[in-house]
Amino acid sequence: MTEIRDLIQQRHSTRAPFDPGHPVAEEDLRQILEAGRWAPTAHNMQNFEVIVVDDPKVIERLGSLQSRISAVFLRENYQQLALSEEELLRRKVGILGTMFPPSWRATGADFEKVARESAPSSLQSTIRGSPTLLVVVYDPARRAPASEGDFLGIMSLGCLMENMWLMAESLGIGFQIMSVFGGETIEEQVKEVLGVPQSMKIAFAVRLAYPSSSPGKPLRVRRDVEDFVYHNRFGSRFRA
Repeated sequence: MTEIRDLIQQRHSTRAPFDPGHPVAEEDLRQILEAGRWAPTAHNMQNFEVIVVDDPKVIERLGSLQSRISAVFLRENYQQLALSEEELLRRKVGILGTMFPPSWRATGADFEKVARESAPSSLQSTIRGSPTLLVVVYDPARRAPASEGDFLGIMSLGCLMENMWLMAESLGIGFQIMSVFGGETIEEQVKEVLGVPQSMKIAFAVRLAYPSSSPGKPLRVRRDVEDFVYHNRFGSRFRA
């Protein structure tokens, strides 16, 4: 039990550059995919396909694709930012704004203008040396029965992600989700490079490998159990 709890608490997003000369061992990759195979999914739909990308030429092609930041992302991202470590520790939710450019975290910023004036960036800046990528796709025409907006199907994709992530963490392998692969300005280009059918959508991608250097430990915060758990009735705080 302690082992499982510790693994859950240690799981983190590895944002450091990866060592392209240190690929994930085939047996370790198999274990990560096997963990994904056993993810719980609504109605056992297993509503996912996973593309393992480790051909340097294909990774280079993906890295050359250009995307633009959207005003919607900037606006909604800003709402989750804490502008100092003190603020983040006090709020217990969100992320530290200093990881983003100043224009993304400026109070009162015109995000439409910031998006218009931002230069396109290549996926290479996101991939950052990873020798192995996992691209998860799904068919939006299949949904869990009576699941408005396919909420249960999307939750199932989250279970797949978490299973693979925890296994990677247990193996000491860096794991970072790259949502940009499914972004509206770039998804079609990624699908073309990887031969993904038009009827399918990209749920998320993962960069997977070993960091090229030892990154510092990021500040991680979580709400206390008493902050989000109620007892018998909403608003009645839970006390263990």
